[in-house]
Amino acid sequence: MAKDLEQRGLENEVKGTAKEVKGQVRGDIGDATDNHSEHLKGRMEEAKGKIQKNFGKAERNVDENT
Repeated sequence: MAKDLEQRGLENEVKGTAKEVKGQVRGDIGDATDNHSEHLKGRMEEAKGKIQKNFGKAERNVDENT
């Protein structure tokens, strides 16, 4: 049975938020240890998390309108 948009959207929001927080922590650790590479990887992961979270919100909004 296929997942409806509401459920998929919620999953994407949760996973995106987790990825965003993980990226923030990783970026902050990179800052604290003066590791430029780790800082960049963390910020990239944070950005991917924001995109996934916002995609999930959009999925849920579409589902409400159908």
